[in-house]
Amino acid sequence: MNVPTTAAVTAFQGCGTSACQCAATATPRELPSASINGIALHGPGQCPDTATLRELAYAELLRQQAVLQGLLPRHTGLTAPKLGEPERQVIEAMVDAEVRTPQPTEDEGRRYYEAHQPQFVVGQTLHVRHILFAVTPGVNVQALSVHAERALLELSHKGVHPERFARLAVELSNCPTSAQGGDLGWIGPDDCAPELATELFHLQHAQTGTGVQPRLFHTRFGFHIVDVLERRSGRLPAYEEVRERIAVLLALQSRGRGLHQYMSLLVGQALVEGVDLQSADSPLVQ
Repeated sequence: MNVPTTAAVTAFQGCGTSACQCAATATPRELPSASINGIALHGPGQCPDTATLRELAYAELLRQQAVLQGLLPRHTGLTAPKLGEPERQVIEAMVDAEVRTPQPTEDEGRRYYEAHQPQFVVGQTLHVRHILFAVTPGVNVQALSVHAERALLELSHKGVHPERFARLAVELSNCPTSAQGGDLGWIGPDDCAPELATELFHLQHAQTGTGVQPRLFHTRFGFHIVDVLERRSGRLPAYEEVRERIAVLLALQSRGRGLHQYMSLLVGQALVEGVDLQSADSPLVQ
């Protein structure tokens, strides 16, 4: 069980009800903060959010590892020190020495190219219109998705009138383009949210066909019904034209896996309290 990070709670001696005089004897009781091997990650009264707490934890794990290797002096305090630029450089050099990143081979590069060709296409554009069901604070997301699915089902029927999409966009869409029937005009991968770009341009199934897409697209803005009106296919560069780009990408992926394994090893060797590092997707190494 995680140790709560709330700075303090009130401990009542007695029945604990507000009507009882014993409530006047309430005394504050400090809860333990998150720590790595007994070194607190933040001061009393502070309550960092989950992401910040994890970043502090990974930084302290690395600092303590550098101390064990004699690269940094021992810290005599009970709270993790703030790392300055010299300490960060020492830690980065230590990680670079311990996390090996093998360079991708030519075969690996070609296999990646063959499996991910859509993401290398250049000059591809689509004439698109959409209906946006925006997810805003306080909205019932489940009810909103049901509402969007109903509209999508109506537009997917074979006998639907060609102008129905534009009319529904005017009635339902939370995007300013609703005034134009949801028309976004001609767009490329860099002209829309990354999630939408992936669905429309980078996946294998996104390379052909027009019409109302058979499922809702979910982005940071909400749920989208998308209608592809026209498409310009663009050009797929030869492997030799994107070889260096692929090599950099594969090297970054390899580096990320190596860092994750390295940090997971440090986590397994340490006494970690008050912060859950096991459920993090990847270490927050800066």
